[in-house]
Amino acid sequence: MSNARRMYDLIEPIGLVPYFADESDEALIALGLRNQWDAYFAGRAAPFGRSVPAEVIHAIFYNFAPGEVARHIPKVWELTTPEAALAARERGCVAGIRRILGELADAPDVTRAGDLLLKAATSAPVEGRALYAALRTVPVPQEPVAKLWHAATLLREHRGDGHTVALLAEGIGGTESHVLHALSAGIPANEFGRVWHLPAARLTAVVDGLRDRGLVGDDGWLTPAGCATKERVEAMTDRLAETPYNALSAHELASLVAGLEPISAALRAVFPM
Repeated sequence: MSNARRMYDLIEPIGLVPYFADESDEALIALGLRNQWDAYFAGRAAPFGRSVPAEVIHAIFYNFAPGEVARHIPKVWELTTPEAALAARERGCVAGIRRILGELADAPDVTRAGDLLLKAATSAPVEGRALYAALRTVPVPQEPVAKLWHAATLLREHRGDGHTVALLAEGIGGTESHVLHALSAGIPANEFGRVWHLPAARLTAVVDGLRDRGLVGDDGWLTPAGCATKERVEAMTDRLAETPYNALSAHELASLVAGLEPISAALRAVFPM
């Protein structure tokens, strides 16, 4: 297993805290936002500031259906500021992590893991990685749990930018990427959480387009070509995510893995992953 894949498995639960821990949404909605999706877009798009239009955020986020971003950007910036959104998101995520980890949150391993994770997270070039580059402009928190979460988020966005590159290289569109993932996991497209809400005709058209390209069969599941495409996407994503971990020595990487394992396990135990 590559370092990038092993670290993804350990870091992803920390990166998912804004979406699975209620404290993040609660802190953002307390600013005057209308709902969880306002909180999502305000929290994640805040590093870009308030002047970047919805069309650009849609292009960077990549996998949302047409019109979904525009329902929230720029409206959220009439309700709060990017600076307030960033602070609320961090505050809520730290509260969520502390609730879940309990006494572990104050263990020395958390501080050590946060320092090493930040070393990796700030070592990679930003070229071609819009979300990662934007997040790199945000001041690094010094409180240990906040630093750990911030570093994990940096690495998650770095990997996500590379994943978009991998999808583009295979000619997979935003909504298509969700269908490809759902079918590879054995979930029918119309039951997958990120696309089930789309109008049936739109989702059918996406699946039909993948079928026309030989990626989905008449039975509605991935063909061998579809499975191979998914495997290439994941392999390229891992390759493109490897660079940050080259900044760590073998000893540092082993120490980081050991420190993250109990943290990741505690979060996975309560998140629907």
